[in-house]
Amino acid sequence: MISALIKGIAMGLVLSISVGPIIFAIIRQSVLNGHKNGLFFVIGVSISDITVVMICNVFSQLFHSAMAHEKVIGIIGSVFLFIIGIYNLFFKKVMSEQEIRACETKQTSRALVSSFFSGYFMNILNPGVFIFWFASSAALMSAASSSEHPLRYRVTSFVTCLIFVLCGDILKVFLSGKIRNRLTPHNIHLINRISGLIMIVFAVILLVGVMSGKLIQH
Repeated sequence: MISALIKGIAMGLVLSISVGPIIFAIIRQSVLNGHKNGLFFVIGVSISDITVVMICNVFSQLFHSAMAHEKVIGIIGSVFLFIIGIYNLFFKKVMSEQEIRACETKQTSRALVSSFFSGYFMNILNPGVFIFWFASSAALMSAASSSEHPLRYRVTSFVTCLIFVLCGDILKVFLSGKIRNRLTPHNIHLINRISGLIMIVFAVILLVGVMSGKLIQH
Protein backbone atom coordinates (compact mmCIF):
# COMPACT_ATOMS: atom_id res chain seq x y z
CA MET A 1 0.00 0.00 0.00
CA ILE A 2 3.05 2.29 0.24
CA SER A 3 3.00 2.59 -3.55
CA ALA A 4 -0.69 3.59 -3.47
CA LEU A 5 0.02 6.25 -0.82
CA ILE A 6 2.92 7.67 -2.84
CA LYS A 7 0.80 7.87 -5.99
CA GLY A 8 -2.00 9.58 -4.04
CA ILE A 9 0.40 12.14 -2.56
CA ALA A 10 1.94 12.78 -5.99
CA MET A 11 -1.48 13.43 -7.56
CA GLY A 12 -2.47 15.63 -4.63
CA LEU A 13 0.73 17.65 -4.96
CA VAL A 14 0.08 18.25 -8.66
CA LEU A 15 -3.43 19.53 -7.95
CA SER A 16 -2.34 21.61 -4.94
CA ILE A 17 0.36 23.57 -6.77
CA SER A 18 -1.43 23.91 -10.11
CA VAL A 19 -2.41 27.50 -10.87
CA GLY A 20 -6.02 27.93 -11.94
CA PRO A 21 -9.09 30.03 -11.17
CA ILE A 22 -9.83 28.01 -8.03
CA ILE A 23 -6.72 29.09 -6.14
CA PHE A 24 -7.48 32.77 -6.74
CA ALA A 25 -11.12 32.27 -5.77
CA ILE A 26 -10.05 30.58 -2.51
CA ILE A 27 -7.77 33.50 -1.67
CA ARG A 28 -10.43 36.08 -2.50
CA GLN A 29 -13.17 34.31 -0.52
CA SER A 30 -10.90 33.97 2.51
CA VAL A 31 -9.51 37.50 2.44
CA LEU A 32 -12.79 39.31 1.86
CA ASN A 33 -15.34 37.07 3.58
CA GLY A 34 -13.41 35.33 6.34
CA HIS A 35 -12.25 31.84 7.18
CA LYS A 36 -15.71 30.27 7.36
CA ASN A 37 -16.69 31.35 3.85
CA GLY A 38 -13.28 30.28 2.57
CA LEU A 39 -13.63 26.87 4.21
CA PHE A 40 -17.14 26.33 2.81
CA PHE A 41 -15.85 27.30 -0.65
CA VAL A 42 -13.02 24.77 -0.28
CA ILE A 43 -15.44 22.07 0.91
CA GLY A 44 -17.55 22.73 -2.21
CA VAL A 45 -14.45 22.25 -4.38
CA SER A 46 -13.57 19.04 -2.52
CA ILE A 47 -17.09 17.61 -2.86
CA SER A 48 -17.04 18.36 -6.60
CA ASP A 49 -13.71 16.50 -6.88
CA ILE A 50 -15.25 13.52 -5.07
CA THR A 51 -18.24 13.68 -7.45
CA VAL A 52 -15.97 13.55 -10.50
CA VAL A 53 -13.85 10.74 -9.03
CA MET A 54 -17.01 8.68 -8.47
CA ILE A 55 -18.18 9.37 -12.01
CA CYS A 56 -14.82 8.34 -13.46
CA ASN A 57 -14.56 5.14 -11.40
CA VAL A 58 -18.13 3.95 -10.89
CA PHE A 59 -20.15 5.50 -13.69
CA SER A 60 -17.69 5.21 -16.56
CA GLN A 61 -20.45 5.22 -19.17
CA LEU A 62 -21.90 8.41 -17.68
CA PHE A 63 -18.43 9.96 -17.77
CA HIS A 64 -18.02 9.14 -21.45
CA SER A 65 -21.48 10.58 -22.14
CA ALA A 66 -20.56 13.78 -20.30
CA MET A 67 -17.25 14.13 -22.14
CA ALA A 68 -19.10 13.73 -25.43
CA HIS A 69 -20.42 17.19 -24.57
CA GLU A 70 -17.10 18.57 -23.32
CA LYS A 71 -17.40 21.69 -25.48
CA VAL A 72 -20.81 22.50 -24.01
CA ILE A 73 -19.49 21.97 -20.46
CA GLY A 74 -16.42 24.06 -21.25
CA ILE A 75 -18.46 26.91 -22.73
CA ILE A 76 -20.79 26.91 -19.70
CA GLY A 77 -17.77 26.93 -17.39
CA SER A 78 -16.07 29.78 -19.25
CA VAL A 79 -19.30 31.84 -19.27
CA PHE A 80 -19.67 31.18 -15.52
CA LEU A 81 -16.11 32.43 -14.87
CA PHE A 82 -16.56 35.38 -17.25
CA ILE A 83 -19.74 36.57 -15.52
CA ILE A 84 -18.06 36.36 -12.10
CA GLY A 85 -15.06 38.24 -13.49
CA ILE A 86 -17.15 41.03 -15.03
CA TYR A 87 -19.14 41.41 -11.82
CA ASN A 88 -16.01 41.66 -9.66
CA LEU A 89 -14.26 43.98 -12.11
CA PHE A 90 -17.05 46.49 -12.75
CA PHE A 91 -20.06 45.98 -10.50
CA LYS A 92 -18.82 44.75 -7.12
CA LYS A 93 -19.76 47.33 -4.49
CA VAL A 94 -16.90 49.12 -2.73
CA MET A 95 -17.21 48.33 0.97
CA SER A 96 -16.98 50.94 3.71
CA GLU A 97 -14.94 50.48 6.89
CA GLN A 98 -18.13 49.61 8.79
CA GLU A 99 -19.14 46.98 6.22
CA ILE A 100 -15.67 45.43 6.34
CA ARG A 101 -15.91 45.00 10.10
CA ALA A 102 -19.47 43.65 9.75
CA CYS A 103 -18.27 40.98 7.30
CA GLU A 104 -15.66 39.88 9.81
CA THR A 105 -18.25 39.23 12.50
CA LYS A 106 -21.39 38.29 10.55
CA GLN A 107 -21.34 35.21 8.37
CA THR A 108 -24.89 34.04 7.67
CA SER A 109 -25.91 30.51 6.76
CA ARG A 110 -27.03 31.80 3.37
CA ALA A 111 -23.58 33.24 2.67
CA LEU A 112 -21.89 29.99 3.69
CA VAL A 113 -24.18 27.91 1.47
CA SER A 114 -23.53 30.34 -1.39
CA SER A 115 -19.77 29.94 -0.89
CA PHE A 116 -20.13 26.14 -0.91
CA PHE A 117 -22.03 26.05 -4.21
CA SER A 118 -19.73 28.64 -5.78
CA GLY A 119 -16.78 26.34 -5.07
CA TYR A 120 -18.66 23.25 -6.23
CA PHE A 121 -19.81 24.63 -9.58
CA MET A 122 -16.67 26.65 -10.36
CA ASN A 123 -14.64 23.44 -10.06
CA ILE A 124 -17.00 20.94 -11.67
CA LEU A 125 -17.69 23.15 -14.71
CA ASN A 126 -14.02 23.00 -15.68
CA PRO A 127 -13.62 20.12 -18.17
CA GLY A 128 -9.92 20.01 -17.28
CA VAL A 129 -10.92 18.63 -13.88
CA PHE A 130 -12.72 15.74 -15.59
CA ILE A 131 -9.71 15.10 -17.83
CA PHE A 132 -7.30 15.07 -14.87
CA TRP A 133 -9.37 12.62 -12.83
CA PHE A 134 -10.11 10.40 -15.81
CA ALA A 135 -6.40 10.20 -16.67
CA SER A 136 -5.61 9.51 -13.01
CA SER A 137 -8.29 6.80 -12.87
CA ALA A 138 -6.91 5.11 -15.98
CA ALA A 139 -3.35 5.23 -14.63
CA LEU A 140 -4.39 3.87 -11.24
CA MET A 141 -6.44 1.06 -12.79
CA SER A 142 -3.35 -0.01 -14.70
CA ALA A 143 -1.11 0.20 -11.61
CA ALA A 144 -3.68 -1.52 -9.39
CA SER A 145 -4.09 -4.47 -11.76
CA SER A 146 -0.78 -5.89 -10.55
CA SER A 147 -1.69 -5.34 -6.90
CA GLU A 148 -3.01 -8.09 -4.65
CA HIS A 149 -6.01 -5.91 -3.76
CA PRO A 150 -6.75 -3.65 -6.78
CA LEU A 151 -9.83 -1.96 -5.31
CA ARG A 152 -8.08 -1.17 -2.02
CA TYR A 153 -5.11 0.18 -3.99
CA ARG A 154 -7.29 2.60 -5.96
CA VAL A 155 -9.33 3.69 -2.95
CA THR A 156 -6.15 4.34 -0.94
CA SER A 157 -4.65 6.44 -3.73
CA PHE A 158 -7.76 8.52 -4.33
CA VAL A 159 -8.53 9.09 -0.65
CA THR A 160 -4.90 10.10 -0.01
CA CYS A 161 -4.99 12.49 -2.96
CA LEU A 162 -8.31 14.08 -1.99
CA ILE A 163 -7.26 14.54 1.64
CA PHE A 164 -3.93 16.05 0.54
CA VAL A 165 -5.68 18.52 -1.78
CA LEU A 166 -8.28 19.44 0.86
CA CYS A 167 -5.57 20.08 3.47
CA GLY A 168 -3.64 22.19 0.96
CA ASP A 169 -6.72 24.27 0.18
CA ILE A 170 -7.51 24.72 3.89
CA LEU A 171 -3.94 25.92 4.41
CA LYS A 172 -4.46 28.49 1.64
CA VAL A 173 -7.58 29.73 3.45
CA PHE A 174 -5.73 30.36 6.71
CA LEU A 175 -2.66 31.84 5.04
CA SER A 176 -4.94 34.23 3.13
CA GLY A 177 -6.56 35.24 6.41
CA LYS A 178 -3.23 36.60 7.66
CA ILE A 179 -3.63 39.73 5.55
CA ARG A 180 -7.18 40.53 6.65
CA ASN A 181 -6.00 43.11 9.18
CA ARG A 182 -4.47 45.16 6.38
CA LEU A 183 -7.72 45.50 4.48
CA THR A 184 -9.01 48.95 3.58
CA PRO A 185 -11.87 49.87 1.21
CA HIS A 186 -9.28 50.77 -1.42
CA ASN A 187 -7.41 47.46 -1.04
CA ILE A 188 -10.64 45.46 -1.20
CA HIS A 189 -11.69 47.29 -4.35
CA LEU A 190 -8.27 46.52 -5.83
CA ILE A 191 -8.53 42.84 -4.87
CA ASN A 192 -11.98 42.63 -6.47
CA ARG A 193 -10.73 44.15 -9.71
CA ILE A 194 -7.63 41.96 -9.86
CA SER A 195 -9.72 38.88 -9.06
CA GLY A 196 -12.24 39.84 -11.74
CA LEU A 197 -9.51 40.32 -14.31
CA ILE A 198 -7.96 36.95 -13.44
CA MET A 199 -11.34 35.20 -13.77
CA ILE A 200 -11.90 36.80 -17.19
CA VAL A 201 -8.44 35.68 -18.34
CA PHE A 202 -9.08 32.11 -17.20
CA ALA A 203 -12.52 32.17 -18.84
CA VAL A 204 -10.91 33.11 -22.16
CA ILE A 205 -8.15 30.50 -21.71
CA LEU A 206 -10.75 27.83 -20.90
CA LEU A 207 -12.88 28.76 -23.91
CA VAL A 208 -9.88 28.76 -26.26
CA GLY A 209 -8.68 25.48 -24.73
CA VAL A 210 -12.06 23.82 -25.23
CA MET A 211 -12.31 24.98 -28.82
CA SER A 212 -8.75 23.87 -29.62
CA GLY A 213 -8.92 20.64 -27.60
CA LYS A 214 -6.36 21.77 -24.98
CA LEU A 215 -7.99 22.02 -21.56
CA ILE A 216 -6.70 23.63 -18.39
CA GLN A 217 -6.85 21.93 -15.01
CA HIS A 218 -7.70 22.68 -11.36
